[in-house]
Amino acid sequence: MRSEPQLPLQTAYINDYAMTYTEHGQGTPLVLVHGSLCDCRYWKSQMGPLGRSFRVLAPSLRHYWPQEWDGGPFSVDQHVDDLLAFIETVGEGAAHVVGHSRGARVALEAALREPRRIRTLTLADPGPLAPNPSADDRGGFRQRSLKLIDDGELDAGLALFVDTVSGPDTWRRMVPWFQEMVRDNATTLRGQATEMLNPLSREQIQKLAMPLLLIGGALSPAPYPAVLQTLSEWLPSAHKEVIVGSSHGMNLGNPRAFNSAIENFLI
Repeated sequence: MRSEPQLPLQTAYINDYAMTYTEHGQGTPLVLVHGSLCDCRYWKSQMGPLGRSFRVLAPSLRHYWPQEWDGGPFSVDQHVDDLLAFIETVGEGAAHVVGHSRGARVALEAALREPRRIRTLTLADPGPLAPNPSADDRGGFRQRSLKLIDDGELDAGLALFVDTVSGPDTWRRMVPWFQEMVRDNATTLRGQATEMLNPLSREQIQKLAMPLLLIGGALSPAPYPAVLQTLSEWLPSAHKEVIVGSSHGMNLGNPRAFNSAIENFLI
């Protein structure tokens, strides 16, 4: 995958926190919300192409690079608060929002909490809608990853996490800048491993009234395809796109198809 030029980092003071973000383009704001072990750099293959039609904003969520988790509170609720405040402060009060993986959960809860801030909602491979250890412990991979990291095997722990969510051998095949980004965010895994997610019901989800796009990777492992199928059943009017030849990180694996899916939905 081709590396795009690094955009200058900017800072916005959001809920008493210095939030780092990158920006490209002009027009209606489009906010990209990264997932686990990532940050604003994750979207480098989207900034230029989508910036031809939109003012694209990619924040690093609280405690992610260039900041670092300090052992304090770490939760989806806080990230939802920050995302909504970011849209209000930097995103002109309302924005198109794209969330990937854990970031899709943040975007989804933001849309449920303050729908007036979300012009459209795109969910790319969101995680489970309700805690279900018997269906989604995936061998306790978060705790096993942390154990390896604690034992001084940083890359082995990160490889276990990345390969579990994206498929075997993904870590080894990833480009150096992606691996470096994941290393930079390794401390956030400890905060994420203990956070508790509230279940989201069919009744809650069906209250979403904004245009909605669901995107999945054709090769994404469980539980992502099942989550997208459930959302499709609960939201029959939602658009759905499958990115061929790509797994969970479909915006990097097949950026042209991913970007086209968003552009076709929004334009």
